Amino acid sequence: MPHVSRRTFALGAAALLCARGAHAQNFPERTVRFVVPYPPGGFNDTLARVSADKLTKMWNQPVVVENKPGANTTLGNSIVAKSPADGYTILITPLPFSALPGLYGATLPYDALKDFTPLVWAGSTQNALVVRNDLPVKDVKELLELARKSPGKLNYGSTGSGSSNHLSMELFMRMTGVKLAHIPYKGSAPAVTALLGGEIDALFDNVPNVVQHIKAGKMKVLGVSGLQRSPLLPDVPTVAEAGVPGYEVNVWFGMQLPAGTPKPVVDRLNHDIVQLLKEPDTVRRFRAQGVEVVASTPDEFRALVNKEVTKWTQLIKDANIRIE
Repeated sequence: MPHVSRRTFALGAAALLCARGAHAQNFPERTVRFVVPYPPGGFNDTLARVSADKLTKMWNQPVVVENKPGANTTLGNSIVAKSPADGYTILITPLPFSALPGLYGATLPYDALKDFTPLVWAGSTQNALVVRNDLPVKDVKELLELARKSPGKLNYGSTGSGSSNHLSMELFMRMTGVKLAHIPYKGSAPAVTALLGGEIDALFDNVPNVVQHIKAGKMKVLGVSGLQRSPLLPDVPTVAEAGVPGYEVNVWFGMQLPAGTPKPVVDRLNHDIVQLLKEPDTVRRFRAQGVEVVASTPDEFRALVNKEVTKWTQLIKDANIRIE
């Protein structure tokens, strides 16, 4: 390359970087939208609405929430994957996002790792392993003994294939060699109601969804899915402590952007969202729902998503899980 061309190229690259930096400084200049691939209600919706409210005030620009449920969340995910990579469309992304590549394979309408730019790992909760009150077990080891004595006779509920509670039980069965029959429900509320009514024997569900029933003595809790005990259930052991060494399901929540979003915009968004997540009232509000704030860097969230896609894709393949 001639010397003049090199210099021209360098000047052009510098000008582009300056332009991107200026864009990030001025961002946002119009409405930003959060896409939630779930109906209103639940923590995914809470995360989006709390963030939208605080960012609207921080930026003096409207930030709106659009609920786009459907097709096992692939509808909302696809909308963001196909949106302009300019920072104005943000996807709320929970753990089940990482199971979809294994469930759908080549039919998934986007590439979970290539079509998104991880933005922030916002927070995490745990699932609790609960059983109906009259099931004759008092801990994880006794549940395993009962399941081995009567293979396939016990059942468990979930909120559908690929949900965090479904994956939690599939991992539990895979690591222990027991088999429980799967009964999917359309949401946590009907699954919990089924357990309370004795229609199902066991359930993994988000701690906030079952903690009041546990404290009221309406169901028995045997363990929680994380590596540390839940602040809402400090006397309950982890499943790993209770007899399944190495067991862990981290029910995480994050945000992503379309692939190719300029780094200065990603960095600006991450900075502002981390700031709002760490505000004391946000921490208190999320903790009341059983979610601990993480507020990661984009690289930390990228590493988590990559690890989780690998983990759940392998489990889905090994357990031969199918969409029901």
